[in-house]
Amino acid sequence: MKKTRKAVVPLAETALKRHFGKRPLQDLITASRTFPVTARVDVQLALDKMFAKHPKAKLVGVHTQYQHETLTVAHLLGNQHFPVVIGPLQNDEIDIGETLPARCLRQGLWLVQDGAVPFALLLSSAFRFGHAEGTHIEIAVPPGEDGSHLSRRLLDELEALVRQTASYRGKVISLESPDRYSGHHGPLRVHKLRNVQRDEVILPEKTLQLLDRNIGDFVRQRERLRKLGLPIKKGLLFYGPPGTGKTHTIHYLAGQLPDHTTLLVTAEQVGLLDRYFQLARFLQPAMIVIEDVDLIARARETMYGPCDESILNKLLNEMDGLREDAAVLFILTTNRPDSLEAALASRPGRIDQAIEFPLPDENGRRLLVRLYACGLPLDESVVETIVRRTDKAAAFIKELMRRAAQFYIQNGGDGRLQLADVNAALEEMLFTGGSLNAKLLGAADVTPTAVH
Repeated sequence: MKKTRKAVVPLAETALKRHFGKRPLQDLITASRTFPVTARVDVQLALDKMFAKHPKAKLVGVHTQYQHETLTVAHLLGNQHFPVVIGPLQNDEIDIGETLPARCLRQGLWLVQDGAVPFALLLSSAFRFGHAEGTHIEIAVPPGEDGSHLSRRLLDELEALVRQTASYRGKVISLESPDRYSGHHGPLRVHKLRNVQRDEVILPEKTLQLLDRNIGDFVRQRERLRKLGLPIKKGLLFYGPPGTGKTHTIHYLAGQLPDHTTLLVTAEQVGLLDRYFQLARFLQPAMIVIEDVDLIARARETMYGPCDESILNKLLNEMDGLREDAAVLFILTTNRPDSLEAALASRPGRIDQAIEFPLPDENGRRLLVRLYACGLPLDESVVETIVRRTDKAAAFIKELMRRAAQFYIQNGGDGRLQLADVNAALEEMLFTGGSLNAKLLGAADVTPTAVH
Protein backbone atom coordinates (compact mmCIF):
# COMPACT_ATOMS: atom_id res chain seq x y z
CA MET A 1 0.00 0.00 0.00
CA LYS A 2 1.44 3.34 -1.10
CA LYS A 3 1.92 6.06 1.46
CA THR A 4 0.50 9.41 0.43
CA ARG A 5 3.04 12.19 0.62
CA LYS A 6 2.05 15.09 2.81
CA ALA A 7 1.76 18.32 0.86
CA VAL A 8 4.53 20.78 1.64
CA VAL A 9 3.22 24.25 2.37
CA PRO A 10 5.55 26.93 0.92
CA LEU A 11 6.85 29.21 3.65
CA ALA A 12 7.72 32.89 3.38
CA GLU A 13 10.91 32.14 5.30
CA THR A 14 12.02 29.67 2.61
CA ALA A 15 11.42 32.27 -0.12
CA LEU A 16 13.54 34.79 1.81
CA LYS A 17 16.38 32.27 2.23
CA ARG A 18 16.46 31.59 -1.50
CA HIS A 19 16.38 35.30 -2.30
CA PHE A 20 19.17 36.38 0.08
CA GLY A 21 21.34 33.31 -0.58
CA LYS A 22 24.03 32.55 1.98
CA ARG A 23 23.32 35.65 4.05
CA PRO A 24 21.81 34.67 7.44
CA LEU A 25 18.27 36.05 7.67
CA GLN A 26 18.78 37.11 11.27
CA ASP A 27 21.45 39.56 10.05
CA LEU A 28 19.05 41.44 7.79
CA ILE A 29 18.39 45.12 8.55
CA THR A 30 14.86 46.47 8.17
CA ALA A 31 13.35 49.95 7.97
CA SER A 32 9.65 50.76 7.84
CA ARG A 33 7.10 53.52 7.43
CA THR A 34 3.40 53.53 8.19
CA PHE A 35 0.87 55.45 6.11
CA PRO A 36 -2.66 56.48 7.25
CA VAL A 37 -5.84 54.80 6.03
CA THR A 38 -6.42 57.46 3.38
CA ALA A 39 -3.14 56.57 1.69
CA ARG A 40 -3.85 52.90 1.00
CA VAL A 41 -4.76 53.40 -2.66
CA ASP A 42 -1.91 55.88 -3.13
CA VAL A 43 0.57 53.40 -1.60
CA GLN A 44 -0.61 50.71 -4.02
CA LEU A 45 -0.23 53.02 -7.02
CA ALA A 46 3.19 54.14 -5.78
CA LEU A 47 4.38 50.54 -5.43
CA ASP A 48 3.14 49.76 -8.94
CA LYS A 49 5.23 52.66 -10.29
CA MET A 50 8.30 51.68 -8.25
CA PHE A 51 8.34 48.07 -9.33
CA ALA A 52 7.63 48.92 -12.96
CA LYS A 53 11.37 49.77 -13.01
CA HIS A 54 12.16 46.27 -11.73
CA PRO A 55 10.57 43.90 -14.27
CA LYS A 56 12.27 40.88 -12.66
CA ALA A 57 10.80 41.61 -9.22
CA LYS A 58 8.92 38.64 -7.79
CA LEU A 59 5.67 39.26 -5.89
CA VAL A 60 4.13 36.61 -3.63
CA GLY A 61 1.10 36.64 -1.37
CA VAL A 62 1.75 36.03 2.34
CA HIS A 63 -0.79 34.74 4.85
CA THR A 64 -1.00 34.25 8.61
CA GLN A 65 -3.40 32.07 10.54
CA TYR A 66 -4.31 34.86 12.93
CA GLN A 67 -4.22 38.57 12.15
CA HIS A 68 -4.43 40.85 15.15
CA GLU A 69 -1.11 42.70 14.90
CA THR A 70 1.01 44.30 12.19
CA LEU A 71 2.78 41.68 10.09
CA THR A 72 6.52 42.44 9.93
CA VAL A 73 9.59 40.80 8.39
CA ALA A 74 10.42 39.35 11.83
CA HIS A 75 7.15 37.38 11.70
CA LEU A 76 8.31 35.71 8.48
CA LEU A 77 11.31 34.13 10.20
CA GLY A 78 11.29 30.92 12.22
CA ASN A 79 7.69 30.95 13.46
CA GLN A 80 7.18 27.23 14.13
CA HIS A 81 3.71 27.38 15.63
CA PHE A 82 1.99 29.81 13.24
CA PRO A 83 4.29 30.16 10.21
CA VAL A 84 3.68 32.76 7.52
CA VAL A 85 2.90 30.87 4.31
CA ILE A 86 2.89 31.81 0.64
CA GLY A 87 -0.51 31.75 -1.04
CA PRO A 88 -2.75 33.58 -3.50
CA LEU A 89 -2.53 37.33 -3.91
CA GLN A 90 -5.63 38.79 -2.25
CA ASN A 91 -7.05 42.21 -3.16
CA ASP A 92 -9.62 44.51 -1.58
CA GLU A 93 -11.75 46.94 -3.56
CA ILE A 94 -11.61 50.47 -2.12
CA ASP A 95 -14.16 53.18 -2.86
CA ILE A 96 -12.40 56.40 -3.92
CA GLY A 97 -15.43 58.17 -5.34
CA GLU A 98 -14.78 57.13 -8.95
CA THR A 99 -16.87 54.98 -11.28
CA LEU A 100 -14.85 51.88 -10.40
CA PRO A 101 -13.29 51.10 -7.02
CA ALA A 102 -9.52 50.86 -6.70
CA ARG A 103 -8.06 47.39 -6.23
CA CYS A 104 -5.42 47.12 -3.49
CA LEU A 105 -3.27 44.20 -2.39
CA ARG A 106 -4.04 43.03 1.13
CA GLN A 107 -0.59 41.60 1.97
CA GLY A 108 2.38 40.99 -0.28
CA LEU A 109 6.12 40.36 -0.35
CA TRP A 110 8.30 41.64 -3.20
CA LEU A 111 11.70 39.97 -3.73
CA VAL A 112 13.93 42.25 -5.79
CA GLN A 113 17.54 42.68 -6.87
CA ASP A 114 18.79 46.27 -7.16
CA GLY A 115 22.20 46.04 -8.80
CA ALA A 116 24.34 43.95 -6.45
CA VAL A 117 22.02 44.45 -3.46
CA PRO A 118 19.00 42.15 -2.91
CA PHE A 119 16.07 43.51 -0.93
CA ALA A 120 12.60 42.46 0.16
CA LEU A 121 9.62 44.77 0.58
CA LEU A 122 6.68 43.70 2.74
CA LEU A 123 3.25 45.31 2.47
CA SER A 124 0.76 44.68 5.30
CA SER A 125 -1.97 46.37 7.33
CA ALA A 126 -0.89 48.47 10.29
CA PHE A 127 -2.87 47.25 13.30
CA ARG A 128 -3.59 49.12 16.52
CA PHE A 129 -5.46 47.35 19.30
CA GLY A 130 -6.62 44.75 16.79
CA HIS A 131 -7.97 47.26 14.25
CA ALA A 132 -6.36 48.10 10.90
CA GLU A 133 -5.51 51.79 10.91
CA GLY A 134 -3.12 52.20 8.02
CA THR A 135 -0.63 50.61 5.66
CA HIS A 136 2.73 49.27 6.84
CA ILE A 137 5.73 49.13 4.47
CA GLU A 138 8.94 47.41 5.59
CA ILE A 139 12.14 46.94 3.58
CA ALA A 140 14.75 44.29 4.49
CA VAL A 141 18.32 44.62 3.19
CA PRO A 142 21.68 42.97 3.93
CA PRO A 143 23.81 44.73 6.56
CA GLY A 144 26.19 47.40 5.35
CA GLU A 145 26.23 50.92 3.95
CA ASP A 146 24.90 49.94 0.50
CA GLY A 147 21.84 48.29 1.99
CA SER A 148 21.20 51.20 4.36
CA HIS A 149 21.33 53.76 1.53
CA LEU A 150 19.06 51.60 -0.62
CA SER A 151 16.32 51.22 2.01
CA ARG A 152 16.31 54.95 2.75
CA ARG A 153 16.19 55.84 -0.95
CA LEU A 154 13.32 53.43 -1.61
CA LEU A 155 11.26 54.69 1.33
CA ASP A 156 11.82 58.34 0.35
CA GLU A 157 10.87 57.55 -3.26
CA LEU A 158 7.74 55.72 -2.11
CA GLU A 159 6.63 58.58 0.15
CA ALA A 160 7.16 61.14 -2.62
CA LEU A 161 5.06 59.05 -5.02
CA VAL A 162 2.31 58.65 -2.42
CA ARG A 163 2.07 62.41 -1.88
CA GLN A 164 1.95 63.04 -5.63
CA THR A 165 -0.94 60.64 -6.19
CA ALA A 166 -3.56 61.99 -3.73
CA SER A 167 -6.54 59.81 -4.70
CA TYR A 168 -8.88 61.66 -2.32
CA ARG A 169 -7.92 65.20 -3.37
CA GLY A 170 -10.98 67.27 -4.20
CA LYS A 171 -13.28 64.79 -2.46
CA VAL A 172 -15.27 64.73 0.78
CA ILE A 173 -14.47 61.83 3.10
CA SER A 174 -15.20 60.67 6.63
CA LEU A 175 -14.05 57.81 8.80
CA GLU A 176 -16.53 54.97 8.67
CA SER A 177 -17.56 52.10 10.86
CA PRO A 178 -16.26 48.74 9.57
CA ASP A 179 -19.83 47.45 9.82
CA ARG A 180 -20.97 49.50 6.82
CA TYR A 181 -22.09 46.87 4.32
CA SER A 182 -21.30 48.65 1.05
CA GLY A 183 -19.51 45.78 -0.66
CA HIS A 184 -16.30 47.82 -0.57
CA HIS A 185 -13.54 47.34 1.96
CA GLY A 186 -12.01 50.07 4.08
CA PRO A 187 -12.68 52.45 6.98
CA LEU A 188 -13.35 55.48 4.76
CA ARG A 189 -16.50 56.75 3.15
CA VAL A 190 -16.44 59.01 0.11
CA HIS A 191 -19.43 61.36 0.10
CA LYS A 192 -20.94 62.01 -3.30
CA LEU A 193 -22.19 65.57 -2.90
CA ARG A 194 -24.34 67.47 -5.36
CA ASN A 195 -22.38 70.05 -7.34
CA VAL A 196 -23.56 73.44 -6.02
CA GLN A 197 -23.05 76.46 -8.28
CA ARG A 198 -22.43 80.01 -7.09
CA ASP A 199 -25.90 81.24 -8.10
CA GLU A 200 -27.43 78.47 -5.96
CA VAL A 201 -25.88 79.92 -2.79
CA ILE A 202 -28.62 82.31 -1.64
CA LEU A 203 -27.03 84.56 0.97
CA PRO A 204 -26.76 88.30 1.60
CA GLU A 205 -24.04 90.02 -0.41
CA LYS A 206 -22.11 90.84 2.77
CA THR A 207 -22.01 87.16 3.72
CA LEU A 208 -20.86 86.15 0.23
CA GLN A 209 -18.07 88.74 0.39
CA LEU A 210 -16.89 87.36 3.74
CA LEU A 211 -16.84 83.84 2.30
CA ASP A 212 -14.83 84.97 -0.72
CA ARG A 213 -12.38 86.95 1.39
CA ASN A 214 -11.79 84.30 4.04
CA ILE A 215 -11.81 81.18 1.87
CA GLY A 216 -11.38 81.73 -1.86
CA ASP A 217 -9.04 84.73 -1.65
CA PHE A 218 -7.21 83.29 1.35
CA VAL A 219 -6.47 80.01 -0.44
CA ARG A 220 -5.24 81.84 -3.54
CA GLN A 221 -2.94 84.04 -1.40
CA ARG A 222 -1.76 81.19 0.85
CA GLU A 223 1.62 80.66 -0.83
CA ARG A 224 2.55 84.34 -0.59
CA LEU A 225 1.46 84.38 3.05
CA ARG A 226 3.66 81.35 3.67
CA LYS A 227 6.68 83.13 2.16
CA LEU A 228 6.05 86.10 4.45
CA GLY A 229 6.09 83.75 7.44
CA LEU A 230 2.40 84.31 8.22
CA PRO A 231 0.01 81.52 9.35
CA ILE A 232 -1.72 79.64 6.54
CA LYS A 233 -4.19 77.69 8.69
CA LYS A 234 -7.55 79.32 9.32
CA GLY A 235 -10.64 78.70 11.44
CA LEU A 236 -14.16 79.84 10.52
CA LEU A 237 -17.43 79.66 12.44
CA PHE A 238 -20.68 79.52 10.48
CA TYR A 239 -23.61 80.45 12.72
CA GLY A 240 -27.29 81.18 12.27
CA PRO A 241 -30.77 79.64 12.58
CA PRO A 242 -31.41 76.13 11.24
CA GLY A 243 -31.98 75.90 7.50
CA THR A 244 -30.22 79.10 6.51
CA GLY A 245 -27.71 77.39 4.22
CA LYS A 246 -24.65 76.51 6.32
CA THR A 247 -24.38 72.91 5.14
CA HIS A 248 -25.42 73.87 1.61
CA THR A 249 -22.58 76.42 1.52
CA ILE A 250 -20.07 73.81 2.70
CA HIS A 251 -21.08 71.63 -0.27
CA TYR A 252 -20.45 74.63 -2.52
CA LEU A 253 -17.05 75.32 -0.95
CA ALA A 254 -15.97 71.68 -1.27
CA GLY A 255 -16.61 71.93 -5.00
CA GLN A 256 -14.71 75.21 -5.27
CA LEU A 257 -11.55 73.81 -3.66
CA PRO A 258 -10.58 70.98 -6.05
CA ASP A 259 -7.06 70.73 -4.63
CA HIS A 260 -8.34 70.24 -1.05
CA THR A 261 -9.54 67.08 0.66
CA THR A 262 -12.57 67.76 2.84
CA LEU A 263 -12.86 65.78 6.07
CA LEU A 264 -16.43 65.66 7.37
CA VAL A 265 -16.68 65.02 11.13
CA THR A 266 -20.12 63.85 12.23
CA ALA A 267 -21.47 64.04 15.77
CA GLU A 268 -20.87 60.38 16.56
CA GLN A 269 -17.23 60.61 15.42
CA VAL A 270 -15.96 63.31 17.78
CA GLY A 271 -13.98 60.66 19.65
CA LEU A 272 -11.88 60.29 16.49
CA LEU A 273 -10.83 63.94 16.33
CA ASP A 274 -7.15 63.09 16.75
CA ARG A 275 -7.30 60.78 13.73
CA TYR A 276 -9.08 63.41 11.63
CA PHE A 277 -6.40 65.97 12.42
CA GLN A 278 -3.70 63.42 11.63
CA LEU A 279 -5.33 62.82 8.26
CA ALA A 280 -5.61 66.58 7.62
CA ARG A 281 -1.88 66.99 8.23
CA PHE A 282 -1.12 64.14 5.84
CA LEU A 283 -3.58 65.21 3.12
CA GLN A 284 -3.03 68.96 3.26
CA PRO A 285 -4.26 71.16 1.76
CA ALA A 286 -7.36 70.01 3.60
CA MET A 287 -10.60 71.33 5.06
CA ILE A 288 -12.01 69.93 8.32
CA VAL A 289 -15.76 70.43 8.79
CA ILE A 290 -17.35 69.91 12.20
CA GLU A 291 -21.10 70.51 12.06
CA ASP A 292 -23.13 71.39 15.17
CA VAL A 293 -19.94 72.05 17.08
CA ASP A 294 -21.99 73.23 20.10
CA LEU A 295 -22.67 69.55 20.83
CA ILE A 296 -19.04 69.11 21.85
CA ALA A 297 -17.88 72.66 22.51
CA ARG A 298 -20.59 74.21 24.66
CA ALA A 299 -19.64 76.29 27.69
CA ARG A 300 -17.96 74.23 30.42
CA GLU A 301 -20.47 75.24 33.08
CA THR A 302 -23.27 73.61 31.07
CA MET A 303 -21.45 70.28 30.63
CA TYR A 304 -22.64 67.08 32.27
CA GLY A 305 -19.29 65.68 33.39
CA PRO A 306 -15.61 65.09 32.72
CA CYS A 307 -16.27 63.07 29.55
CA ASP A 308 -17.83 66.09 27.85
CA GLU A 309 -14.98 68.30 28.96
CA SER A 310 -12.33 65.84 27.75
CA ILE A 311 -13.79 65.91 24.22
CA LEU A 312 -13.76 69.72 24.26
CA ASN A 313 -10.15 69.70 25.44
CA LYS A 314 -9.24 67.28 22.66
CA LEU A 315 -10.73 69.65 20.07
CA LEU A 316 -8.89 72.67 21.52
CA ASN A 317 -5.60 70.79 21.78
CA GLU A 318 -5.82 69.47 18.22
CA MET A 319 -6.59 72.93 16.83
CA ASP A 320 -3.66 74.38 18.79
CA GLY A 321 -1.40 71.45 17.87
CA LEU A 322 -1.45 72.18 14.14
CA ARG A 323 1.58 74.12 13.00
CA GLU A 324 0.90 77.58 11.61
CA ASP A 325 2.30 76.47 8.25
CA ALA A 326 -0.26 73.64 7.97
CA ALA A 327 -2.50 74.26 4.96
CA VAL A 328 -5.70 73.39 6.82
CA LEU A 329 -9.06 75.17 6.97
CA PHE A 330 -11.45 74.56 9.88
CA ILE A 331 -15.14 75.19 9.37
CA LEU A 332 -17.32 74.82 12.45
CA THR A 333 -21.09 75.28 12.29
CA THR A 334 -23.65 75.97 14.99
CA ASN A 335 -27.24 77.07 15.42
CA ARG A 336 -26.45 78.29 18.96
CA PRO A 337 -23.34 80.49 18.98
CA ASP A 338 -24.14 81.90 22.44
CA SER A 339 -23.68 78.45 24.00
CA LEU A 340 -20.12 77.94 22.75
CA GLU A 341 -17.16 77.70 25.10
CA ALA A 342 -15.31 81.03 25.22
CA ALA A 343 -11.94 79.28 24.85
CA LEU A 344 -13.03 78.21 21.37
CA ALA A 345 -15.07 81.14 20.13
CA SER A 346 -13.12 84.06 21.62
CA ARG A 347 -9.52 83.17 20.81
CA PRO A 348 -7.83 84.12 17.52
CA GLY A 349 -5.88 81.22 16.09
CA ARG A 350 -8.76 78.85 16.68
CA ILE A 351 -11.63 80.87 15.20
CA ASP A 352 -10.39 83.72 13.02
CA GLN A 353 -13.71 84.78 11.52
CA ALA A 354 -17.36 84.24 12.45
CA ILE A 355 -19.81 84.43 9.52
CA GLU A 356 -23.51 84.88 10.17
CA PHE A 357 -26.09 83.05 8.07
CA PRO A 358 -29.27 85.09 8.67
CA LEU A 359 -32.82 84.27 7.73
CA PRO A 360 -33.39 85.33 4.12
CA ASP A 361 -34.86 88.74 3.40
CA GLU A 362 -37.54 89.29 0.75
CA ASN A 363 -35.10 89.16 -2.13
CA GLY A 364 -33.45 86.09 -0.66
CA ARG A 365 -36.79 84.31 -0.36
CA ARG A 366 -37.62 85.29 -3.93
CA LEU A 367 -34.40 83.67 -5.15
CA LEU A 368 -35.02 80.57 -2.99
CA VAL A 369 -38.52 80.10 -4.45
CA ARG A 370 -37.15 80.10 -7.99
CA LEU A 371 -34.19 77.89 -7.03
CA TYR A 372 -36.35 75.25 -5.35
CA ALA A 373 -38.95 75.36 -8.13
CA CYS A 374 -36.28 73.48 -10.14
CA GLY A 375 -37.41 74.93 -13.47
CA LEU A 376 -41.17 74.63 -12.81
CA PRO A 377 -42.91 77.55 -14.60
CA LEU A 378 -44.06 80.23 -12.13
CA ASP A 379 -46.05 83.42 -12.49
CA GLU A 380 -44.49 86.43 -10.78
CA SER A 381 -47.67 86.87 -8.75
CA VAL A 382 -47.29 83.36 -7.30
CA VAL A 383 -43.65 84.02 -6.42
CA GLU A 384 -44.53 87.29 -4.64
CA THR A 385 -47.37 85.63 -2.74
CA ILE A 386 -45.04 82.90 -1.46
CA VAL A 387 -42.44 85.53 -0.49
CA ARG A 388 -45.02 87.48 1.57
CA ARG A 389 -46.29 84.36 3.31
CA THR A 390 -42.90 82.91 4.26
CA ASP A 391 -41.49 85.68 6.40
CA LYS A 392 -38.78 84.33 8.80
CA ALA A 393 -38.68 81.03 6.89
CA ALA A 394 -35.69 79.39 5.22
CA ALA A 395 -35.56 75.60 4.72
CA PHE A 396 -39.38 75.61 4.85
CA ILE A 397 -39.42 77.13 1.36
CA LYS A 398 -37.65 74.10 -0.10
CA GLU A 399 -40.24 71.69 1.28
CA LEU A 400 -43.09 74.04 0.34
CA MET A 401 -42.01 74.05 -3.30
CA ARG A 402 -41.71 70.25 -3.35
CA ARG A 403 -45.21 69.82 -1.88
CA ALA A 404 -46.61 72.40 -4.29
CA ALA A 405 -44.99 70.53 -7.19
CA GLN A 406 -46.67 67.32 -5.98
CA PHE A 407 -50.10 68.99 -6.09
CA TYR A 408 -49.21 70.50 -9.47
CA ILE A 409 -48.42 67.03 -10.87
CA GLN A 410 -51.47 65.53 -9.19
CA ASN A 411 -53.66 68.17 -10.85
CA GLY A 412 -52.40 67.39 -14.32
CA GLY A 413 -49.05 69.20 -14.43
CA ASP A 414 -50.00 71.44 -17.34
CA GLY A 415 -48.99 75.07 -17.70
CA ARG A 416 -47.71 77.07 -14.74
CA LEU A 417 -47.78 76.31 -11.03
CA GLN A 418 -51.00 77.74 -9.62
CA LEU A 419 -51.59 79.54 -6.35
CA ALA A 420 -54.10 76.79 -5.53
CA ASP A 421 -51.23 74.27 -5.54
CA VAL A 422 -49.27 76.43 -3.11
CA ASN A 423 -52.29 76.90 -0.83
CA ALA A 424 -52.93 73.15 -0.78
CA ALA A 425 -49.30 72.55 0.22
CA LEU A 426 -49.50 75.18 2.98
CA GLU A 427 -52.74 73.69 4.29
CA GLU A 428 -51.12 70.26 4.59
CA MET A 429 -47.88 71.54 6.11
CA LEU A 430 -49.25 74.08 8.57
CA PHE A 431 -52.66 72.83 9.61
CA THR A 432 -53.30 69.18 8.75
CA GLY A 433 -50.15 68.05 10.56
CA GLY A 434 -50.78 70.28 13.57
CA SER A 435 -48.43 72.69 15.33
CA LEU A 436 -45.76 70.02 15.84
CA ASN A 437 -45.52 69.40 12.10
CA ALA A 438 -45.14 73.12 11.44
CA LYS A 439 -42.36 73.29 14.04
CA LEU A 440 -40.56 70.28 12.55
CA LEU A 441 -40.63 71.93 9.13
CA GLY A 442 -39.23 75.18 10.49
CA ALA A 443 -42.51 76.98 9.81
CA ALA A 444 -43.45 78.21 13.27
CA ASP A 445 -43.31 81.82 12.05
CA VAL A 446 -44.94 81.33 8.65
CA THR A 447 -48.07 83.43 8.29
CA PRO A 448 -51.00 81.24 9.47
CA THR A 449 -53.47 83.13 7.27
CA ALA A 450 -51.59 82.00 4.20
CA VAL A 451 -54.30 79.62 3.05
CA HIS A 452 -57.26 81.94 3.38
